[in-house]
Amino acid sequence: MLLQKNVKIPFDLIRVNKIFENNGYKAYLVGGAVRDMIIGKQGHDWDIATNATPKQVMSIFHRVIPTGIAHGTVTIHIFGHEIETTTFRTESDYSDGRHPDNVKFAATIEEDLSRRDFTMNAIAAELGTGRLIDPFGGQNDIKQGLIRTVGDPLERFGEDGLRPVRAIRFAGQLGFTIEDATYNAISKPEVLAKTASISVERFREEFCKILTSRRPSESLRMLEETGIMNIFIPEFSVCRGCSQHDARGFHDFDVADHLFYATDGAPPDNLTVRLSAFYHDIGKPESRTTEVIEGNEIIHFHGHESTSEQKAKKSLEHLKFPTAQIEKVCHLVKEHMFFYESSWSDAAVRRFIIRTGVENFEDLIALRLSDIHGMHNAPLVAGSPTWKNLEELRDRVKKVLDEQTALSIKSLAVNGKDLMACGIPAGKTMGAILKELFETVTDSPAMNEKDKLLELAKNIYATKYVAEVKTR
Repeated sequence: MLLQKNVKIPFDLIRVNKIFENNGYKAYLVGGAVRDMIIGKQGHDWDIATNATPKQVMSIFHRVIPTGIAHGTVTIHIFGHEIETTTFRTESDYSDGRHPDNVKFAATIEEDLSRRDFTMNAIAAELGTGRLIDPFGGQNDIKQGLIRTVGDPLERFGEDGLRPVRAIRFAGQLGFTIEDATYNAISKPEVLAKTASISVERFREEFCKILTSRRPSESLRMLEETGIMNIFIPEFSVCRGCSQHDARGFHDFDVADHLFYATDGAPPDNLTVRLSAFYHDIGKPESRTTEVIEGNEIIHFHGHESTSEQKAKKSLEHLKFPTAQIEKVCHLVKEHMFFYESSWSDAAVRRFIIRTGVENFEDLIALRLSDIHGMHNAPLVAGSPTWKNLEELRDRVKKVLDEQTALSIKSLAVNGKDLMACGIPAGKTMGAILKELFETVTDSPAMNEKDKLLELAKNIYATKYVAEVKTR
């Protein structure tokens, strides 16, 4: 197999190298950017390794931020780029499973590369010439699509508990295979214990990258097989083996695989929908019931959307996702079982929009499509009855939005001040009347005129509230 001898270094990095060279230092591009160049992708983040110490780097560049100076790392701000720059180093003893207890500066780039996680990430390129330094056969592994640790996998994973998760993430993102010894090491008890010691925020970052890869099911299955899933998302375990297949033929897979394939079917650039797809049926095992109809066992999951919402909330909070994202994901999970029929009245369509939220409609449709994808690991067929049903719902929702119908109390032609001017006191009574006015307008949009609503409000107040006070 013919291997590359060099890569093309971006012009701005050549300019950066001149500054290092003019001051007597060597500098190399390292890490993911080099790997991506070999694969044929454009690297976005640039990491540099150099024999200059952090203080020396800070002395030769105008703007340098000491982002990790204890570990030999600073960030150079130059030519519109933020370039993480680390002095050649070796590391030892990772008592917290993540950061080295001891960092020693090394003399050569080869020593520096020896501390890195995987061979594909242990390749450097001279900034001046683009010449590749590949002491561990990383380029060959890239060509074969293999993820392999630098040296003994138990040692590498024992140093940093995040590395097993990164291996699985890289496999999904790049479409690579994890080399057998490396993969087998991930599920060793001592490695799982080290992985369990990383922060949930670290896992969450990798989990999100997995979910937004082309086919997350591949990495998700590896998380499950190795035992990592059970560490960080224990709620998932009961989904494996929870059968859904019955005589009706709705599902080919158990709940676990259904969730994996549903996640594949969600838009890769929409993390919220991919999270919703992963969690949308996670409550099914607790909701499962069966009955026999005409000799066939029929499986039901009544109310599973509410159970799934509760379990999703607990898991997402544990992983410390932002509150707004948790709320949106849980809302989509709760509403994913909507069932539209052509017989719905216009008022029913408006109520659906009000309940689910205009801002959530397209995400909810995307979740429904991902749910369908997960049933047989295949996308919904264009022109099928279900496809036509969803298109019809889209058209009807668009029609309601085009009519600019009131879809919230704030959209009413009257407000609290208007009602107070009519003698209706502020407080619970006014809130109840506004709610009733909104329900009226939902049924009859033509009622959303100021005079009509004020008249109706006065009648409601007089008959329901003033009369109630008089009879006490």
